[in-house]
Amino acid sequence: MGSVAKAEPVPKKGPNSKSIFDGRTLAGWEGLKEFWRVEDGALTGGSLTERVKRNEFLATTRDYTNFVIHLKIKLTGNAGFINSGFQIRSQRVPNDSEMAGYQCDFGDPAWWGAIYDESRRKKVLSPSDMAALGPVLKRQDWNDYVIRANGNRITTWINGVQGTDYTEKDASIPNWGKLGIQVHGGGKALAQVKEVSVEELPPTPQK
Repeated sequence: MGSVAKAEPVPKKGPNSKSIFDGRTLAGWEGLKEFWRVEDGALTGGSLTERVKRNEFLATTRDYTNFVIHLKIKLTGNAGFINSGFQIRSQRVPNDSEMAGYQCDFGDPAWWGAIYDESRRKKVLSPSDMAALGPVLKRQDWNDYVIRANGNRITTWINGVQGTDYTEKDASIPNWGKLGIQVHGGGKALAQVKEVSVEELPPTPQK
């Protein structure tokens, strides 16, 4: 499981960090065109007037392995289950709207900054430190989310506070895959992401 007993400072954006969203189009991303769009300079999915019928994901068209991601994320909603998250090292589920892989979660009551294994082991792999995150969360507003995946370790931060720190013990789990944005089914929810950049890190040394 994860631990935040020894919280680390949030990684600063490095000189090799590159934007993967142009602020205007879905270039470099793929998802259901009737569901995903660019609004107010942000990648946007969901609705505040119609219930999201099922989990929907906007995914990058390329894969990533080791990296630090900086993004701003906003989750708004007014009915049902209001939840979002940012997928990393994930694969598209064939003939489905789903993605399978690590989700750096986002939402109440205690999902903020946790790591969930979406459509694979289907459980929380590493809960977050809500006592630390609670005072800095900006519900229904923009939050800074930073995710580092390096080797078998994944760490999250929201608004400068560490959410969780997870070390994967199962060597069969892929350490590469697409990035993605989720809007969870079951609620009237709107998920938005902007200013998303990735700094790729060196490959994990082979043992």
